Amino acid sequence: MRDYRMWLLRDGPAKRSRVYVNSALTALDDFHVRRGLGKADVAREDLPKSAPRALEERARIRWLRAVEAHLSPRGRCIALIPYYAGARISEVVRLDVDDIQMSARKGRLRLYGKGDKFREVDIHPKLRTELQLWLDERPNWPHADDNRALFLNAKGGRLTARAAGGIIAEIAQTAELDDPTTAHVLRHTLATTLVRGKTDLVLVAEILGHARLETTRRYSLPSDKDKEDALKLITVDR
Repeated sequence: MRDYRMWLLRDGPAKRSRVYVNSALTALDDFHVRRGLGKADVAREDLPKSAPRALEERARIRWLRAVEAHLSPRGRCIALIPYYAGARISEVVRLDVDDIQMSARKGRLRLYGKGDKFREVDIHPKLRTELQLWLDERPNWPHADDNRALFLNAKGGRLTARAAGGIIAEIAQTAELDDPTTAHVLRHTLATTLVRGKTDLVLVAEILGHARLETTRRYSLPSDKDKEDALKLITVDR
């Protein structure tokens, strides 16, 4: 049973979530009991008790102001795609020019996620403006004609995830945010905003590229900040 648990979590062809693994172990427990063998002595996986860390309202304002002040259209796009489209950093640097589809009024972003599965996300108006500025500047970069990568480095190659993450970290430092801010925190910020805004979970899962709704439901859990605020409301009668 312990080996099976680890296979589900780590070694199987489709790695499973902790919720799935716990459900599978419960089913096997029931099977053992029905066979008269008693429950298997296998510990369950600990489940997250808090929502993933996301930027609070004031931090979001500081973040957006820092992005706006950033001089490079390329950098502004890299900073805003996780925030407005929920993209992972690997999905950001994997974008090609052809993955940006913009008409006079609307736009779609094609993102390639885990397992080469792709999804299309509507381009937020503020992201659309920055993307257009970068597309206008991009032809002036080295090898822009023979490299289809949306984001190029100084030598004309595809920008790496490490370099893109460094750009986000630089902007976060300018914003003077209290905690480290990564593309994943920005992605969590979008998800938290959508879920707490009562957006349908199926739609949020589609935007984020989640294979299971249980992953999306994490964003409905209380955050560490929620718990801190709740403790502040506790008063002691004197």
